[in-house]
Amino acid sequence: MKMKFLSAIATAALLAALAPAVLAQNVAIVNGKAVPKARVDALMQQVSRSGRPMTPEIEKQIKDEVIAREIFIQEAQKQGLETSEDFKVQLELARQTLLIRELFTAYQKANPVADADLKAEYDKFAAANSGKEYHAHHILVEKESEAKAIIAQLKKGGKFEEIAKKSSKDPGSGAKGGDLDWANPSNYVPEFSAALTKLAKGKMTETPIKSQFGYHIIRLDDVRDAQLPKFEDVKPQIEKQLQQQKMAKYQEDLRAKAKIE
Repeated sequence: MKMKFLSAIATAALLAALAPAVLAQNVAIVNGKAVPKARVDALMQQVSRSGRPMTPEIEKQIKDEVIAREIFIQEAQKQGLETSEDFKVQLELARQTLLIRELFTAYQKANPVADADLKAEYDKFAAANSGKEYHAHHILVEKESEAKAIIAQLKKGGKFEEIAKKSSKDPGSGAKGGDLDWANPSNYVPEFSAALTKLAKGKMTETPIKSQFGYHIIRLDDVRDAQLPKFEDVKPQIEKQLQQQKMAKYQEDLRAKAKIE
């Protein structure tokens, strides 16, 4: 009897020693089933990757979410939903999505965009956008007769901005009095660009300029050297763009190599 009593005490002591280790591995015990802390850690990593700060409040919300999921999962299993054909199909689709995501993530890690490629892409952008930038206003109308009437009105002292707000069909600049802000002439259609670059500062086109959009009256406000963003400021955008291009090429190559019957 004494030996049994001592054995019980030893067993209790052993369980007490193991309890902290078990609790460290599990976030809770739901209906007798352990909920591993790894689930909480995985969700916390997802939140961190999204850029949200990890606060004690968010950690508690994640823990509560993991426990709630276990409760709902157990009830779904009790009802036999895990064995339904619809669930199996959805599970397979989810498995495919996760596996493909892992494939693409592994490819990106193994094939990062080189700094030399980033700089080359920036230099290409800089070459295409260098030169002069023009600050202009314009009024766009559908008919040539309307444009001629507006030019006559402007020559008599009409206010360009007021007429643009009232008559311009350009949804982007009309509400701003026809203001197009600073831009490289290459941003515009050829007819507009050609007329714009021939103007002297402060002058407007004497005749309507026809384009695919209608008839323009253009006023040139100022000219300056192109103001290009610094490489470091646009490097993240360039990297993302080149990563997307590399990924598209990788996907195309995989499709091309696949034997489809």
